[in-house]
Amino acid sequence: MAKVIAGMTISLDGFIADERGDHGMLYSDFEELDGPYLDEVREVTGAALMGRTTFDGAEDPDGYADGYEFQVPIVVLTHDPPAVEPKRNDRLFFSFVTAGVEAAVARAAELAGDRAVTVIGGADLNQQLLAAGLVDELWVDVMPVLLGDGLRLFERAPRLALEKLGVVDMGARTSLRFRVLRPG
Repeated sequence: MAKVIAGMTISLDGFIADERGDHGMLYSDFEELDGPYLDEVREVTGAALMGRTTFDGAEDPDGYADGYEFQVPIVVLTHDPPAVEPKRNDRLFFSFVTAGVEAAVARAAELAGDRAVTVIGGADLNQQLLAAGLVDELWVDVMPVLLGDGLRLFERAPRLALEKLGVVDMGARTSLRFRVLRPG
């Protein structure tokens, strides 16, 4: 089965968005990211997994096919699939899974083949994956800002042991990469 890489960009105090839901301070370096950094992530990604809130964050869902940074199949975990399937291309199409997080990971792994399933956003989705023991690696990017309050990535995370795989410095951003250690 394809490895599942979860994680997101967080503030130094562990938030993915401030109390108003704004995450702009965490992506002030977005232009710098589009290069070797994102190229590496794209290279290992065979399919993406996202929650419905992240999917709905796009102004126009058809825009994913036209220019989303991950041109791979995308699995969306949701209770309520959209009435109209978004535009697709020869590399990017959507699968909407309503049968739970395990079913969503299984579908994404099937689509990823021998490459990884990369989790694209959603604190709740990341927390569900960690609680279910479905995460193989955790890639957390830390930005040097303190938001003070807001939405935490690891609010309900289970107790886990991690093995450090590496640290990547990219401008102001520090990317921490870990393997999730499973008991036994």
